[in-house]
Amino acid sequence: MYERMLNKQETPTFDDMLAYSGNSSTLWLELEDYLQSEFKVSKQIRFPYGKDYGWSVKYSVKSKHICDVFAENNALAAFFQISEKAVGTVLDGLGEYATNIWEERSPCSSGGWISFRVLTSEHLQDLKKIIRAKITVRS
Repeated sequence: MYERMLNKQETPTFDDMLAYSGNSSTLWLELEDYLQSEFKVSKQIRFPYGKDYGWSVKYSVKSKHICDVFAENNALAAFFQISEKAVGTVLDGLGEYATNIWEERSPCSSGGWISFRVLTSEHLQDLKKIIRAKITVRS
């Protein structure tokens, strides 16, 4: 249903990734605009984490990895590590969907890895809150 771009032999352009994301491309553009305007991120198209993850755009602030956003068929998914301390600053203000994603994270040291599929504007707003906390809260 939310298949990813898995052909490692053909490097997609950002426009290819947006087209693959279908209706969610506007959400991705809004996320990218937010990341650029608020944090001056750099981006890189890459094929990280192995053959099952597919193509993504890596967003970074200076040398700090913020997230990878994966193109999915009519969706997008952000994948990143975040501390419990950072999420704790915004957890009460998140919707049920985002809260469930945090509760189901893959644990890692004092936080975890999150795979956050964005399907609605509400999901995107919660993702922005989480990313802001990741960037601004010292772990």
